[in-house]
Amino acid sequence: MKIGILGYGKMGKSIEKIALTRNHEIVFKINTSNLKSFDNKMLKKADVVIEFSNPKSALKNIQKCINNKICVVSGTTGWDEELKKTFQYCMKNDGTLVFDKNFSLGAQIMFKLNEYLSTLMINNKDYNVSVNEIHHPQKKDKPSGTALKIINDIKIKTNSLNNYNQIKVNSERVENIFGIHEIIYDSKIDSISIKHNAKSRLGFAEGAIIAAEWVIGKKGVYSMKDVIFN
Repeated sequence: MKIGILGYGKMGKSIEKIALTRNHEIVFKINTSNLKSFDNKMLKKADVVIEFSNPKSALKNIQKCINNKICVVSGTTGWDEELKKTFQYCMKNDGTLVFDKNFSLGAQIMFKLNEYLSTLMINNKDYNVSVNEIHHPQKKDKPSGTALKIINDIKIKTNSLNNYNQIKVNSERVENIFGIHEIIYDSKIDSISIKHNAKSRLGFAEGAIIAAEWVIGKKGVYSMKDVIFN
C-alpha cells in the first residue's frame, strides 16, 4: 500500500515507522517546511493519506484528498466545529474517511467498556462521574478529544440522567506522558474506574495503519469502532 503522511511531526514519524514494518511504502511526507510542494500530482501517488496535522489545516487537507478520490485516515483533534461539515463534504463528494479522536486499539476497548458501564449506572444516583486526562505539554487541545468523546458517550448512553449531565474533567499537562484517561464513578461507599495508559505513540500509529489497510476500497465516513468491531 502507498501511504502519504500529512503532518510529519512526532506522530507522523511514528506512523512511518509502523508502516515500514508492515511492508508499506511512504510516497510523501508533508510538514510546514515543504507544504508548498503538496499538490494534486503528489497526492495522487498515494492509495491512502494519513492526516495528523493541526486543527487549522485539517479541513482543507481532507477536502483536497476527497477531491482527488484518495482515502483519508485523520486523527487531528481540536476542530470539532468543522467535523460535521467535513463528514457532509465527504458523503456529498463520494469520499472515503476514517476519523477518530483516538486510534489506539486499547483506547477503543476502553470506549466500549465505558459505554457498557454507563448503561449499568443509569439508575445508580449515588455515583458522581468524572474524567481525568493527562498528556504532554505539546498537546494543543484541552480537554483532550478523547476525554470529550468519553463524556459524550456517557451522556448518550444515560440520556444525561442523574449526575451525568455535568461531568467534571481534570486535565493535566506533564512531560513524557503520551495519554492517560481515567473514568471514575465515585460514591460515599466505593469507587469504580476504567483507565487507559498509552505508553508510547506507536499504539496510535499502529491503529492508524490498521485503519488505512481496512478502508481501501470503501466509501463513506467511518470511525475506529467500524474498523475494529464491525
